[in-house]
Amino acid sequence: MLAVSCKPQVPDDVIKPDDMEDILVDYHLARALAFQDDGSYDDRGYLQHLYLEAVYKKHGVTEAEFDSSMVYYYSRADVLAKMYKRVSERIDKQALAMGASESEIARYSSLNANGDTANIWADHFSAMLTPLPPYNLLKFEIEVDTAFRQGDTFLLQFVSDFFYQSGAKNATALLSMTYEGDTVVTRSTRFSSSGVNQLRAEGLKDLSLKRLRGFFYLHNEDKHTTVQRLLFLNNIQLIRFHQPNAKKEKPVVDAPDSIAVADSARRAGFTPASSGDSTRKSRMLLSPD
Repeated sequence: MLAVSCKPQVPDDVIKPDDMEDILVDYHLARALAFQDDGSYDDRGYLQHLYLEAVYKKHGVTEAEFDSSMVYYYSRADVLAKMYKRVSERIDKQALAMGASESEIARYSSLNANGDTANIWADHFSAMLTPLPPYNLLKFEIEVDTAFRQGDTFLLQFVSDFFYQSGAKNATALLSMTYEGDTVVTRSTRFSSSGVNQLRAEGLKDLSLKRLRGFFYLHNEDKHTTVQRLLFLNNIQLIRFHQPNAKKEKPVVDAPDSIAVADSARRAGFTPASSGDSTRKSRMLLSPD
């Protein structure tokens, strides 16, 4: 009786949480597969339609039932965030299989953290954002060690999957590099459509890198809270490229500095950079609770 009472109760016409989680895993994998196709925009749209129809058929639901259930869960952001955390973890386990293709987003997936070209992203490959705080901001930080060199170039790439009923799609990805002497270089990109996105940041050749961090942020120009708007990030990778004959980094004592982020964009479960959190390996700061 206690086990049953702990599970969220949903109306009879809403897909149950466990079943919805299973559907969402297949749903986002299907859309990611369609994005990786090398055909035209129309071809990818057609493939996506076929893949999603197969997902609905597999789970015995209609598109209308899925959409109405998503509207229900969207109105309960805490439940949806926990659900998507589990969805992300399950998709992460299938990331290697997804990375077997030769698409632009997948060609670095087999790299480790060593070598002249290395994938230094060390945490979840996927995450969910909504336009409303605290779920609209996802921050990360990468540990800088002696494997880094002066002049390193970085490439942040990922698949964005907007799931909007209406409204303008608008998100930002940002990388910030702090060097000796507190010299800060930032690069950002805005994206507003589903598909592969890339952000390239060239490093300084005469200074050693001290901190490497960034964030994903989903803007909210429309204050309506009942309209469903989701951004699912998948296949997140951060690639480091060594420059020829580059000098290896010398250990640099960290000093306090911060990326300025609007208070309205703060996210529960995050430790703001300005609060003196220590440098650590890449981490998704979505609260596990």
